[in-house]
Amino acid sequence: MRIVFFGNNWTGWQVLVELKRRGVEVAGLVVHPPERRTYGEQIIAVAGLEPERIFDGSRLADPAVHGAIAELDAEMGVSVFFGYLIKPPLLEAFERGIVNLHPGLLPHNRGVYANVWSIIQGTPAGVTLHYVDQGVDTGDIIAQREVTVRPSDTGHSLYRRLERACVELFADTWPALAEGSAPRRPQDPAAGCSHCYADVAAVDRIDPDATYSARELIDILRARTFPPHKGAYIEVGGKRIYLRLELTEESSE
Repeated sequence: MRIVFFGNNWTGWQVLVELKRRGVEVAGLVVHPPERRTYGEQIIAVAGLEPERIFDGSRLADPAVHGAIAELDAEMGVSVFFGYLIKPPLLEAFERGIVNLHPGLLPHNRGVYANVWSIIQGTPAGVTLHYVDQGVDTGDIIAQREVTVRPSDTGHSLYRRLERACVELFADTWPALAEGSAPRRPQDPAAGCSHCYADVAAVDRIDPDATYSARELIDILRARTFPPHKGAYIEVGGKRIYLRLELTEESSE
């Protein structure tokens, strides 16, 4: 199998390590620009490619970049926590399509911050490997794994478990995907929900004069507890005061 890897974050790094361990040929690499990279240098090091085979994900709309990627003649694209939309004509450059690893149990929580919405809205949490189409996380589903949301979870702790579940799901599914025997099923476009960055920004502002149930307020605060990110806040005297919630689960001993 000859692929182009589109990746970022710890999960992208670990999936690329798994692909290299299995002897997959990485013909090209697409990463975030330096100011938006997380584990970018580790991903580049694992790929071990010449600079001309490493591309800036923020420039995918450039015809020259698209042309250079298409010329690599890879069979499949693999996208892991990649923060840029992959659009036509690049979508058609891969004979076997592009697959994406998403930290949400599709069709629930398409888009960003799936971990946050599973806590705040009570939607099922999990991870999904799916094909990329022209929508955002709307392509055919290949495989999924549910992850339980614990009462003591914060956005941070749930996210870390989703990361690990992503790597495990990919490792378990890749052999069937590579040999062409993995199942695929379409998503119901009317089912589930989608979220963008503005949705989270709206949740972050806590109104001290508003009425919340205790559960609603606790869920917002724990969902947005993700150090070192600032998360939820109140405004006092024109200044923001940021809030975090510490949850300690009682020992069963």
